[in-house]
This record gives sequence, structure tokens and C-alpha cells, in this order.
Amino acid sequence: MIDIHQHLWTEPLVQALSRRRELPFVRVEHGLTVLFLAGERPYVIDLASEEPSRRAALVERDGLDSALLCLSSPLGIESLPRAQALELIDAYHDGALALGEPFGVWGAVALDRPDPADVENALARGCVGISLPAGALASVDRLACLRPLLARLELPGAAPAAGASLQDPLWWPALTRYVASMQEAWLAFISAGRSEHPELRIVFSMLAGLAPLHAERLASRGGPDPRGLGDDRLLFYDTSSYGPATVRVFAETIGGPAQLLYGSDRPVVEPGLLDTPEALDRTLLADAAARASVAREAVLR
Repeated sequence: MIDIHQHLWTEPLVQALSRRRELPFVRVEHGLTVLFLAGERPYVIDLASEEPSRRAALVERDGLDSALLCLSSPLGIESLPRAQALELIDAYHDGALALGEPFGVWGAVALDRPDPADVENALARGCVGISLPAGALASVDRLACLRPLLARLELPGAAPAAGASLQDPLWWPALTRYVASMQEAWLAFISAGRSEHPELRIVFSMLAGLAPLHAERLASRGGPDPRGLGDDRLLFYDTSSYGPATVRVFAETIGGPAQLLYGSDRPVVEPGLLDTPEALDRTLLADAAARASVAREAVLR
């Protein structure tokens, strides 16, 4: 049983962000470690809760065998100018890969002048695959720009953020921009990505923003017929931020639960609030994780 979607603030990444003078950066204010980034409200990082031994204990408490860590897309690190992005990505890799079991790591790559060698380097360091912000593939043109990276992931073996409004509640981006970006990425992939990358194993986080539930509207507007998605055994969805009721409806829409993977989005989301993973079919999810191999894949979040 694998949680394929968690985040963890490691010391190397926090230190690298603390040295920055431009967004995103970290500052210590009144004894609190505060993250500042474009398009989001300031966020207090609870470093005590991020202690690796504590997080490892939570993996065991949830009845999981392992958890895969990824870089949080709202940070915007991948979309920074290449030199800045690589410095922070190296810090992220250094911290996450040093944790060891029960954690695995999704690699990250710079989106400024994307280079397949970055994929090679991440895999060589021990990353299980590459995670990409949904905004990076949110149109057919953007998908084409990343074709060399995605092609490398087939081998064996974010858009600029809008300004944050202080009037918006903290949950606003998660229910608006995040969902829209996931839907855009899913639509781009099913309309152009799969034909270009027939052997790519790909995981859409947060059930692709529930994009498959719009299948009827998609068909009515002249889009591709999504009814065959259940036959695409290289296409997967993680359950992060959704509970059993939504997962059940989603599974019916895509023709069954065989393409579902468990993802919690911890520590952003506390799994117990959604009655997961206890209420989900562990045997089925474990089987899906085994089929996905959770290696040398791309995950969109």
C-alpha cells in the first residue's frame, strides 16, 4: 500500500528558500517559519510536525508500506529562471532523497529550457519518476514543449500565478485554480498527449480535478470520446483530497477502480478528515500501485 502524493519540508529546501530575496522565499518572523510565494497567502511551516521520524510514524500509523514525496507545485519553483530553479530543485532532491525508507521521491525538473538530461539526473539519483505542475501541460502547445522530457520517461528502466487576494479564504485556490489546471492538463493529454506518448505511464493527482466527470459535456462540444479511457492501462489517478463518496462516483465514470491510486497530499490534507485510507479498498489500491510500478512515470499535480 503506497501513498503516492505527500510533501515534506526538509532542512535543505527550507534553508535554500531562506537565502532568496525574490519570491518564493522563507522568513522567520516572531518565531514562526513563514513561506511567501506568488499567487498565495503567506503560509506558516510547522517544522516540528515535519520532523522525518514523526512523518515516518504517520506512514506506519496509516497502514502504508511507503509514501512518495513530491515538490509542491504552488511554490512555483519549476517555473523560475533555470539557474534559480535548479538551485532549489537540488536542495529539494538532497533533503528528500536523504530520508530513506519509508519515503520515496518524485523528481523535479526546471521548465525553463527543459532538458531531458534533468530527467536522467533525477532518475540516476534514485527518484522514482518525475512530477510536473499541471499548468506545464495545460494546453496542447505546452504539452508539445515538454515532449522531449515525456519521451525520456517512456523509456524503460506552472503557468504564471495570478495575484493573491487577501479577501479570498485560504481554501480558494484549491477549489478554483488548482482544479481548473488539472482539468486543462487532463484534456490536453487525452486530446494530444497519448497519441504522442503511447507508452508513458502517467498519474493525475486529485482525480484530475474530476475532469472525466465532464465526459458528456466534452462529447457535446466536439471533444474526443473519453469512453475508452478505462481501457488505457497506463493512465492513473490519485485520490488526494477526495473521500470515498467522490472516489466511488469517479470510479464508475472511468469504468471501474482499476486505475485508482492512493494519494493523501499530507501534510496539506489530513487523511483522517476524509475517512481515508481506512474507508478505501486497500487490496484494490495496492494492486493498482503494483500495476503502475510507480517507477519512471510522470505525475501531474
